[in-house]
Amino acid sequence: MYISFTDRVRREPSAGRRAGKVSSVVVTLGVVSLLTDISSESVASILPLYVTSALGLSTIAYGFIDGIYQGVSAVVRIGGGWASDRADHPKWVAFGGYAVSALAKVALLVASGFAAVAAVITVDRLGKGVRTAPRDALITVNSDSGTLGRSFGVHRMLDTVGAALGPLIAFLILFFVPTGYQLVFIVSLACAVLGVCLLGLLVPGRRPRRERAMLGEVPVPFRWRGLFQPQLRRIVLAAGVLALLTVGDGFIYLVLQARSPFAALWFPLLYVGTNVAFFLFAIPLGRLADRFGRARVFVLGHGALLAAYACAALPVGGAVVTVACLVLLGVFYAATDGVLAALAAQFAPRDSTASGIAAAQTVVAIGRLLGATGFGVLWFAAGREAAVLIVAAALAIAIPLLLLVLRPLSVAERTGVAA
Repeated sequence: MYISFTDRVRREPSAGRRAGKVSSVVVTLGVVSLLTDISSESVASILPLYVTSALGLSTIAYGFIDGIYQGVSAVVRIGGGWASDRADHPKWVAFGGYAVSALAKVALLVASGFAAVAAVITVDRLGKGVRTAPRDALITVNSDSGTLGRSFGVHRMLDTVGAALGPLIAFLILFFVPTGYQLVFIVSLACAVLGVCLLGLLVPGRRPRRERAMLGEVPVPFRWRGLFQPQLRRIVLAAGVLALLTVGDGFIYLVLQARSPFAALWFPLLYVGTNVAFFLFAIPLGRLADRFGRARVFVLGHGALLAAYACAALPVGGAVVTVACLVLLGVFYAATDGVLAALAAQFAPRDSTASGIAAAQTVVAIGRLLGATGFGVLWFAAGREAAVLIVAAALAIAIPLLLLVLRPLSVAERTGVAA
């Protein structure tokens, strides 16, 4: 039997928006994410140096903290998505997550030592885990199905502007005040609070399930087993395998720093370079995903990550290699981050959009936590270049295999039905 994988609400343009146009609500959510990413990335950009230099810890310790940063949000992502779908209040569940992260920035002002920093990062990432799926559900309900990739591309573009500005601000602060870590943390807190205020005041609190009921549709109760339907299982499997092979950016930057005086001199700006590339490619690759197929763009986007690994492992350094690596990382994120959310939303069960997105994002978060921690150990045991080459070889094998795994989804996207 064949069923449509887009319900009526997703096909119909929201009130006050012409078909094909990106909603102003999506733009507002993008601005909220912009401010929040200035807050988060200004801290993240100095974290490798802060942990390994200011705190004097090993790469294993940094691998653990980076694993927390990448993956601890997995603990609550499903819970955030479930709460959003269950309560039919995605805005306020997202608001709670943003508020928790803002409070963590207050604690960061007084945290010192490995345990304290790890605890603060944990709380901050738990807030991210709560907010991400409800926010993406808000993007979905305020978008048309045919331009969902573009909507996520616009959101991720604005999000990435913040991700680029955060490290730039941190760089400028440390350039003029070399020990000004506390000042970076204060700026981070201010941006986080402003983002929370904008979300609470400007984003409408839509209730997707109630809106569908008003259109005459019978609500579908949330069931956990609905998240294990074949299409979503394939997405989760592919995303999880690829996440295990996604080394945290901080490790790649540390490899570049060790080999290139250019990378060492401009270390905080390496994050800016990656995010500028993300910014430039987010909308074009979102539109490509809408046309070419979100499943294929998601998997093939990891080819850019593979090329970035190759750049990092090259026995030469310099500005050209460093810039090429940053551009490739930006292309990778532009082709995968928002595209995965759009893909999961597309194949999630009706009335469980946030939970479906959260399921995919949870597996990615767990995979990256394990991948970052494992890579830290691999670096310690085998050396930096050997560790990168081992992960690159595994990724080169995984990409074509996962294209085959997701082939039925690509067929479903082209035909507009799912088996």
